[in-house]
Amino acid sequence: MENCIFCKIARGEIPSTIVYRDENVFAFRDISPQAPSHILVVPVKHIPDLLEDEAANGNLLEKIFKTIQKIAKSEGLQNGFRIVANHGDDGGQSVQHIHFHILGKRRMVWPPG
Repeated sequence: MENCIFCKIARGEIPSTIVYRDENVFAFRDISPQAPSHILVVPVKHIPDLLEDEAANGNLLEKIFKTIQKIAKSEGLQNGFRIVANHGDDGGQSVQHIHFHILGKRRMVWPPG
C-alpha cells in the first residue's frame, strides 16, 4: 500500500530504529513508547487487519510470533512482557496494517493503564 506508514517504514522511506528484519517480518521501536521497551512487529506484506484472509495464514502468524520470541529474549524481557494487537476503530487500530506491540521492562497492570 503506497500511503501506509508501516509500508513506507518497510521500504526505508521513513526512518526507524529497526530491531529485526527478514523477508516476511520486520520490527522497530515505537516512536511514542508506552513502556521502556516498546517494539512493533509487522508483516512486510501489507495486510490491513486481522480479519483479512491473509492474516489467518498460520505460517505468517507463526513467523510473527517466533520473531516476538526472539525479540523478547534479546530485549531481556524474561520476567514478562505484554503483546497487544488492536483491530478496527473500536479496538484502537490507528494504522491499517496488522501489527503487534511488544511492551516490557515495566510492571503491567490489568485493566491496561
